[in-house]
Amino acid sequence: MSTFNDLNLSKQLLKALGDIGFETPTPIQEKAFPIIMSGKDAIGIAQTGTGKTFAYILPLLRQLTYSEQRPPRVLIVVPTRELVVQVVSEVEKLTKYMSVRCVGVYGGVKMPAQAQQVYNGVDVLVATPGRLMDLYLSRALQLNSVKKLVIDEVDEMLNLGFRPQLLQIMDVLPPKRQNLLFSATLTDEVEKMITDYFYKPEYIEPITRGTPLANITQGAYQVPNFYTKVNLLQSLLANDPSISKALLFVKNKKVADALYKMIKVTFPDQISLIHSNKSQQRRFTAVRQLQDGTHRLLIATDVIARGIDITDVTHVINFDIPREAAVYIHRIGRTGRAEKTGIALSFVVPAEKEKQKEIEELMNKKIPAMAIPNDVEISDELTTDEIPVKKDKNINKNSKKGKKLVPTNSAFAEKKEKNKKVNLGGARRRENQRRKLEKSISKRGNR
Repeated sequence: MSTFNDLNLSKQLLKALGDIGFETPTPIQEKAFPIIMSGKDAIGIAQTGTGKTFAYILPLLRQLTYSEQRPPRVLIVVPTRELVVQVVSEVEKLTKYMSVRCVGVYGGVKMPAQAQQVYNGVDVLVATPGRLMDLYLSRALQLNSVKKLVIDEVDEMLNLGFRPQLLQIMDVLPPKRQNLLFSATLTDEVEKMITDYFYKPEYIEPITRGTPLANITQGAYQVPNFYTKVNLLQSLLANDPSISKALLFVKNKKVADALYKMIKVTFPDQISLIHSNKSQQRRFTAVRQLQDGTHRLLIATDVIARGIDITDVTHVINFDIPREAAVYIHRIGRTGRAEKTGIALSFVVPAEKEKQKEIEELMNKKIPAMAIPNDVEISDELTTDEIPVKKDKNINKNSKKGKKLVPTNSAFAEKKEKNKKVNLGGARRRENQRRKLEKSISKRGNR
């Protein structure tokens, strides 16, 4: 087995790696290093937990020489604020014995302070797409010195709607540069971007040893509805003390807020919540409270899932099954990292069974069924989304509105006669019509 000493790393980088206790590169780090060092464009296909951040940072820092110029030479674009903070932190760890200026910029905070940081000078700039273009268009940031471009979690950026900003970034950068792209999956959209902007890229897709799936015990509970999911979660938290640092994923912000309000009553000071509507400070605080053990459960949405970097996660709970099977792999990859074991539990309602099958096909592995504990109340109560729906027969079948689904318990009340309004065309129109009519009558009378 090779060590970092076998790679062409500087003494400063090796010393920094020793300080943080890293001795052996992961498969993607080992394979990516010579390719990136060669200066070729590269495509890295890697799941969460495989060490891909170090895979591109190490060779980029190895090639970075001291400079006093202000514009950045290395640009790293990531989808979320949390991932900006994480990457900046990794760069700072590795440059402990180097003179490297690393700055992170992202939205949700005032831009002048970030603009000043960038203007003061930066070697490695880590940015979200939107804030990067804001700084560029405001002329606070120059990009004509960028020699290395890294687009990390590109599939997630496209899912979040950053495609226009990404294409703008690619167009304004110098044509002579090295392009590095990292993604969990190669969708048609990602492939088109590679075709349009990359030159003969090398693909880095190692067969990973100790892949996250190998270290994770998976299980699925078949539950009838949302409120039974809530009851099951409360039972697990009450009876399983091993759930000490858990990430719980839901499908959207509405579910996250509702679940948080219900759970925190029973488990005060044990639950954190994070999603895109929360302020940046509250998001950082929520992550820190789980990391330092203040809280034992963090409720999160997929929007920020890839930006969360928390060590020693004991459990990942899929309160809602994700739409895409690959997202499930990303979620559960938050546990079972660095050769440690982890547990991934999924709550599956009937409407999600097909998604579970797609996940199992992707993994080529069945998710074992789990028995619901006896103390869990099976609820009959349904949410609005779970109420059966039917087509409204009163709507014309040929009309587009005929496809609209309405709840079976919907009621429509006929308006009272006095409340019915008839559009007479507006006061001005009626007045003009009146004048024309009077003028016409006057002419006929004068004949």
